[in-house]
Amino acid sequence: MIEKFIVLDTETTNDIECPLAYDIGFAVIDKSGFVYEKFSFVVADVFLDEELMSSAYFIEKIPMYWEQIKKGERVLKRLYNIRKVIIEIMMKYNTKIVIAHNARFDYISTATTQRYLTKSKYRYFFPYGTEFWDTLKMSKEVFKDDEDYCAFCTENDYLTKNNSVKLTAEILYRYLTNDNSFIESHTGLEDVLIEKEIFVECVRRNPNINGKLW
Repeated sequence: MIEKFIVLDTETTNDIECPLAYDIGFAVIDKSGFVYEKFSFVVADVFLDEELMSSAYFIEKIPMYWEQIKKGERVLKRLYNIRKVIIEIMMKYNTKIVIAHNARFDYISTATTQRYLTKSKYRYFFPYGTEFWDTLKMSKEVFKDDEDYCAFCTENDYLTKNNSVKLTAEILYRYLTNDNSFIESHTGLEDVLIEKEIFVECVRRNPNINGKLW
């Protein structure tokens, strides 16, 4: 049986210390990057709260979300029901592995949203035993000292203040596609579809890579 994974991305409002997810996108993939199913949910409990959404980092995207909801491109759904779908999909594909770029943030944002909306009655969004793999951690192992990637970042000034190479999903995807015009969408599902390519490349270069966040 081909091993399956969930790749997930969230967009949030509130502050960085207590992020609340209003956009949850995820896809089921295998190590080749083949997408079996994909989902784009807007968290109704958060998105419909104007006060909460007033602090969204990408607040200018709200009209776009409404248009896409009307067209059926995204589904407005309560967090409780989004969680049910994710758990059902994990069971359907027999996977306990959730992958994200900077996975710690997405783990925190989903758990924080769950706790906020249930007043801490339920504290964890994902089922017990879920493994979190981090493509940022994997990219540090694969790309940080890669001669070609370092040259690419130096040539294009994709360097941190400490002159280390940047390992954001956007820069990594530019490198993988040789497309310096690419701009990350910063919407859940669309970001998932670029982050899964980073995962695929990391596994291709090192099939035994340890992607576990913890």
